[in-house]
Amino acid sequence: MRIGDDERHAAAAALGEHYAHGRLEAHEYEERVTAAYTARTAAELERLFADLPRPAPVMPPVRYVPVPDAYAPYGRHPVTGQPYSDRSKVIAGLLQLFLPFGVGRFYTGHYGVAVGQLLTPLVGLGVLWSWIDAIVLLAGRPNDPYGRPLRN
Repeated sequence: MRIGDDERHAAAAALGEHYAHGRLEAHEYEERVTAAYTARTAAELERLFADLPRPAPVMPPVRYVPVPDAYAPYGRHPVTGQPYSDRSKVIAGLLQLFLPFGVGRFYTGHYGVAVGQLLTPLVGLGVLWSWIDAIVLLAGRPNDPYGRPLRN
């Protein structure tokens, strides 16, 4: 099969690499480069490389597959590195807003506050306390009873 200038230049460059690695002596390198530039077929070029090692196969890069953190199945806070809670602050806030008797705090695991909000409507201020607590849950950075930040 006939070859073109691109193949001749590539062969000369490959011979240069072999010369740089000490596999060819200077006079042998000159002879082979001259033969590469006068070659007309691929077989003539292949004969120039018959006694030289083939280039090592290029191995694909190792792919990094992140392993889930057993101690933080819901991820970690980007700044503090604390694991996120299994509870969501949006759900807690909406429960506090629409079921204003401590349901959101029962959900987050703060049972003392939840019982207080459940019993306060008997006095008359329980709904207001639950609504303010809902705003605090939605706008703030609340934690669960274990100190983990609630997920968004």
